[in-house]
Amino acid sequence: MQNKSGRVVILGTGGTIAGKAAQAGDNVGYTAGQLTVADLLTSVPALKDWPLQLEQVAQLDSKDMSHAVWQQLAQRVQAHLDDPEVAGIVITHGTDTLEETAWLLHRVLMPTKPVVLTAAMRPATSLQPDGPQNLLDAVTLAAQPGVQGVLAMLAGAVYDAAGVRKWHPYRIDAFSGGDDGPVARLVEGQLLPLRPWPTGMALGVDVLQGDVAHWPKVAVVTSHAGLDAELLQAQLTAWQALGLAGVVFEGTGNGTLHVAIENAAAALKAAGREVLRTSRCQGGSVVGAPAGALPSAGELGPGKARVELLLRALKRRSA
Repeated sequence: MQNKSGRVVILGTGGTIAGKAAQAGDNVGYTAGQLTVADLLTSVPALKDWPLQLEQVAQLDSKDMSHAVWQQLAQRVQAHLDDPEVAGIVITHGTDTLEETAWLLHRVLMPTKPVVLTAAMRPATSLQPDGPQNLLDAVTLAAQPGVQGVLAMLAGAVYDAAGVRKWHPYRIDAFSGGDDGPVARLVEGQLLPLRPWPTGMALGVDVLQGDVAHWPKVAVVTSHAGLDAELLQAQLTAWQALGLAGVVFEGTGNGTLHVAIENAAAALKAAGREVLRTSRCQGGSVVGAPAGALPSAGELGPGKARVELLLRALKRRSA
């Protein structure tokens, strides 16, 4: 269903959806970020007569997503949200770090309009690309009256920024919404809401100001069997010398950590660094708070938890 009350802005950042392979049958051996947003629209004739505004913010493989692109993207999204003529915003993105970008935008914005990230698991040159349908669905969602918040539109499902996660490396339905599932589905152009729309947390894009080269440094450390305490300590010592602001510890099971990490994390906290623990499990949340346990990131995976610590550090610095 097309919304005639305003235009939809499409911001391009590259990704597999804009990727090209040498052979049409190759769905994994391709180069991401080769086509512009305008190029992508040529494969979606259903959008020909829609009131659209196109803008190429970046052109990269999302595994290489940077703080600089995040900064620019958040600023452009906010500018378009402030435009009363804009009904909604679509962001074409790679799948690898889509969930991290979604969480960053969710934390810095409080959109009363839809901000919809979409992507593809197959390049545009595939014999059966999934990008065109995802793009059509994303624009359809962004134009729907009453929809709001940072969302991800993928394979017919709509996810919120907190729940969305990539769980499979190459399947078309590579994303899930965590324990809560999708917030809505789009079936043949018809929106079927399942849960309330997210509202955002509104740190404000100003928290992302400044030279990204001087943003706080936040790292991720994975707990695993046979962890070498000496290597861990050497790593953390080197990072602290570079100005480490915080660490996310990716634990096993319910956020459990190797004893060497527990000891190192206690020392980091004592030194004023912020820490969070999360789980390497693909589903669920870290629950409970045993005595002496590190703060939990809840349902956030390690990538989103790192974004969370980064934003907290930026907020403290700007206070």
